[in-house]
Amino acid sequence: MSEFAVRAQKLDGADELAPLKSRFVLDDAVYLDGNSLGALPAHVPGRIEDVVRRQWGELRIRSWEESGWWTAPERIGDRIAPLVGAAPGQIVVGDSTSVNVFKALVAAVRMAGEGRDEILVDATTFPTDGYIAGSAARLTGRTLRAVTPAEVPAALGDRTAAVLLNHVDYRTGRLHDLPGLTAAAHAAGALAVWDLCHSAGALPVGLDEHGVDLAVGCTYKYLNGGPGAPAYLYVRRDLQDRFDSPLPGWNSHAEPFGMDPSYAPAPGALRGRVGTPDILSMLALEAALEVWDGVQVDAVRRKSLALTDFFLECVAAYTEPGRVESVTPAAHDQRGSQVALRCADAGDVMKRLIARGVIGDFRHPDVLRFGFTPLYVGFAEVERAARILGEVLG
Repeated sequence: MSEFAVRAQKLDGADELAPLKSRFVLDDAVYLDGNSLGALPAHVPGRIEDVVRRQWGELRIRSWEESGWWTAPERIGDRIAPLVGAAPGQIVVGDSTSVNVFKALVAAVRMAGEGRDEILVDATTFPTDGYIAGSAARLTGRTLRAVTPAEVPAALGDRTAAVLLNHVDYRTGRLHDLPGLTAAAHAAGALAVWDLCHSAGALPVGLDEHGVDLAVGCTYKYLNGGPGAPAYLYVRRDLQDRFDSPLPGWNSHAEPFGMDPSYAPAPGALRGRVGTPDILSMLALEAALEVWDGVQVDAVRRKSLALTDFFLECVAAYTEPGRVESVTPAAHDQRGSQVALRCADAGDVMKRLIARGVIGDFRHPDVLRFGFTPLYVGFAEVERAARILGEVLG
């Protein structure tokens, strides 16, 4: 047994989160793609069977009230809230991340006022965020400027209405400075909109603590909500009365069953709702979030950093010098919960890794991407993944 395998055993033996793995449906593969799709919590199929057979099949329309379907978007939002550092009453669940980015960014521009005619967007963002930002700029008559997160403080000015940023870079795993960039936006009189897709459930976010204005995120990555699970929208409490959604639907009306031809928004975060909630996927998410009961995000972050540190150390030991290059920052305060390795033939290498039971993913043109979900990934699996990577590359 190698030195690293022995160390992995000791680390797993001391891991306070190790028992959580039993809450998931897993096999013998090393699953390092939870930053794309989280594993299935074991109790979710039974819960969804109840939703389909009893709530829908037997109670039918009565389930909107008797099974709590109507209040699911805000109730599930309150379950997500502590995972991103938010008090209750500020998160509503529903729609996709893209739709919520659109709502948040247009609403931010409207709150900023007519005198501010420019939107800043993260130049390294996931493409959809950039597409949405471009559409929001056209619809609101603003100009759009793409800058890197590091360039944001210098780019801010009295023309800036809003800044759309990613908390963690989806390609490299770089963690951006949410507190500092939010403060910089506020100092310039602009609003900060954050995409939390690659940070929620992997590290502390601190939305309330850092005064974030608006935030969005998906729930199918580290929150394990399932493929296509609904996203969420955070609206800071003191902004809720001013939140003017560009998608005012009947579900966000103050009196949704009044069928009034004129729109009056519901109070609070509820005005972020649009149409009828996607009940099946929403209740699957609600069940999945139960795996977080009793789990502290700080403990998750500690293990995430330990896993990624150990992986990088094992990769350095098991691969030939220069064969791969980490593009993920080494500094803990700049790292999310993934490791991205640059490799000349990355696409083929990932196929060979998957064939040998190490599941990561490939990002064009040359990046091997590995996501570390501390709730169900252990140190022995990390050592095995790095060892197999070395064999594949060798």
